[in-house]
Amino acid sequence: MEPPAEPSEPSEPLPHDLRHETGPFDVVGDVHGCRVELVHLLRELGYSAEGVHPEGRKVAFLGDLVDRGPDTPGVLRLVMPMVAAGNAVCVRGNHEEKLVRALQGHEVQVNHGLERSLDQLAGETAEFRAEVLAFCDSLVPHYVLDGGKLVIAHAGLPERYHGRESARMRSLALWGVRTGEYDARGFPVRYPWACDYRGAAMVLYGHTPVEEPEWVNGTLCLDTGCVFGGRLTALRYPERELVSVPARRTWYEQ
Repeated sequence: MEPPAEPSEPSEPLPHDLRHETGPFDVVGDVHGCRVELVHLLRELGYSAEGVHPEGRKVAFLGDLVDRGPDTPGVLRLVMPMVAAGNAVCVRGNHEEKLVRALQGHEVQVNHGLERSLDQLAGETAEFRAEVLAFCDSLVPHYVLDGGKLVIAHAGLPERYHGRESARMRSLALWGVRTGEYDARGFPVRYPWACDYRGAAMVLYGHTPVEEPEWVNGTLCLDTGCVFGGRLTALRYPERELVSVPARRTWYEQ
């Protein structure tokens, strides 16, 4: 069963509904500042250096572009123009959420790789930092694409929240639900919402690294732990073809 819902709250249609965007898409898992691997993956997927695909495909980023890796500014310099030009879409991850709060001057715990993003951005111009803040703060928690056939959300999303806007949706899409346990690698164990999913839409997400993507009831996690020495992975949609490139090294020890 799904995690218990909060008491009933106002819920309105999501203003950034992209059902009219039919793809095809290349859906990319958590990048976490791994610019070189992202460039390699986009090349493997057929994109030009400017992020344009000759067949009109678009990239759908699953959030967590930032933190932990060696070049968060470089990743953002690549992704932001692609989104602005309409060659990509991107949802908000929990790491963008925290970076936004830090750049806005709120008190946050500077850990889990945020310290690296802040150090890297400190070497950039004030104008670039302002662009990064505006971009990350503009990202929405999930998108509904292709006439409702595809949903992307950083941590996944149960069907009843698809296309809706609420505090509960935002929390689930960004963070999921922790069980309070940790796996052998030290990652928090999340409530296995996908095991109970029976929705019509395919749901693609990241957030919790997996060694191998596995389909579960029409959902797929595409975070294969690139920043931890794994791989950066994309799913070609609607073909359901996985494309991965290896990490150059372990960039961040968990």
